[in-house]
Amino acid sequence: QQCCGRQHFQWISSRTARSEEDRDTLWDAWGSWSECSRTCGGGASYSLRRCLSSNCNTSNVTFIVCDCPVDSGDFRAQQCSAHADVRYQGQFHEWLPVYNDPDNPCALKCKAKGSGLLMELAPKVLDGTRCYTESLDMCISGMCQIVGCDHELGSAVKEDNCGVCGGDGSSCRLVRGHYKSQHASGKTEDTVVVIPFKSRHVRLILKGPDHLYVESKTLQGVKGQCILDQSGQYQLENTTLDYQKLSDKEVLRIPGPLGADFTIQVSGPDSIIQYIFYQPIVHRWRETDFFPCSVTCGGGYQLTSAECFDLRSGRVVVDQYCHYYPENSKPKPKLQECNMEPCLASDGYKQIMPYDLYHPLPQWESSPWTACSTSCGGGIQTRSVSCVEEDMQGTVIATDEWKCLYAPKMAILQPCNAFDCPTWMAQEWSPCTVTCGQGLRYRVVLCIDHRGLHAGGCNPTAKPHIKEECLVTVPCYKAIDTLPVEAKPPWHKQAIALDEETVVTEEPE
Repeated sequence: QQCCGRQHFQWISSRTARSEEDRDTLWDAWGSWSECSRTCGGGASYSLRRCLSSNCNTSNVTFIVCDCPVDSGDFRAQQCSAHADVRYQGQFHEWLPVYNDPDNPCALKCKAKGSGLLMELAPKVLDGTRCYTESLDMCISGMCQIVGCDHELGSAVKEDNCGVCGGDGSSCRLVRGHYKSQHASGKTEDTVVVIPFKSRHVRLILKGPDHLYVESKTLQGVKGQCILDQSGQYQLENTTLDYQKLSDKEVLRIPGPLGADFTIQVSGPDSIIQYIFYQPIVHRWRETDFFPCSVTCGGGYQLTSAECFDLRSGRVVVDQYCHYYPENSKPKPKLQECNMEPCLASDGYKQIMPYDLYHPLPQWESSPWTACSTSCGGGIQTRSVSCVEEDMQGTVIATDEWKCLYAPKMAILQPCNAFDCPTWMAQEWSPCTVTCGQGLRYRVVLCIDHRGLHAGGCNPTAKPHIKEECLVTVPCYKAIDTLPVEAKPPWHKQAIALDEETVVTEEPE
């Protein structure tokens, strides 16, 4: 186990130096730092100084945070459990910590497990105990002191929503949305959203009869599952899930960062799920080194480029991954001169490409877009993009891509036909064709496109039926053909004609 060290600080180990303040107020130099109040997991250390006069108005003690990344458990819970061998009201108890006391967060208040007994077991918690569970602020001498994310006492530096200390929020993006569960035939669950690894501040609210559950998948492909059946805290892939099951809704909070990709699913029909979280931008542009010089002598130029880098896998990926994030801006290539030495007469000129005012620079050239991959519902078109240049005879030929990187490369993918596919729309049923007994009723079913117009293109196998039997719960005392004319609805004649046909069609003539 790694031992705690005192990080981020410059230590004072002697009384040989005195600051201007020390001399002005007649304070002695600060003494050496005390041992950390904890062996690991975050604590406090103090230093003392001696007043050399009767006019010392400032404190003679100062504190710093001594911290390390090792998690050694809940410090407040350890202090409560230390009282398990002391009798209270004549018996021993297993004490559990009481957190986030708004009146006195630095008192050691504990509750007895299995009973309603709540006691203040000590007026002050040990130095280095967190004031609140969701804060870095810590108790020093019974007082709550501000601690920044840089682990400095009195520091106001905070983490941004991406988890970066003092960050500006540019390394992640806010994702919010809502989902209505619609279970298809044979399916028992719906996928609401996939929340990527390292996401933070996840909050989901489900309203309706559905139930939430979570599946995880690590970068190595290891899968896990968490069924949320009652209110409480759950652990999945070293991530704490705070779940509340209320009478009319379910609430899931995950502070993060997530230890894997989490897939949120629901089981049950007809619910609305709202979600919000901060997703890390895992694909970033990374500037490359300079490419080879355009000439071997006589003065040329060389360029840098930018490649899309996957922070999770540590590998370079295609540029489209970085283009996915609007927050990502590709660095512009840098240009510098190179190989400025004159070419030796004995060797002749070794210029690879003698660019000048009369010779055009290489440029990107694209092929036409392919046909869209789908006719509706959102598809993709592709094209090829290559770097070309003119040779000395004016013939356009393909060349190395780095020569064109002074200009942005054209996209090779674009969305197309993003409009919704046509769907069937059924109108209201007609009245029954009879006024008593069993008859037929009809409706009009239209194929409606994204413009609201009647068009083709709907799936014929999914077309709703246009006629069905109907029953009028009125006894028939006369034959149908002797009914009064005024009692026969407009569909009656067509229904009779349909019944007489040997092959019954679905639509009335």
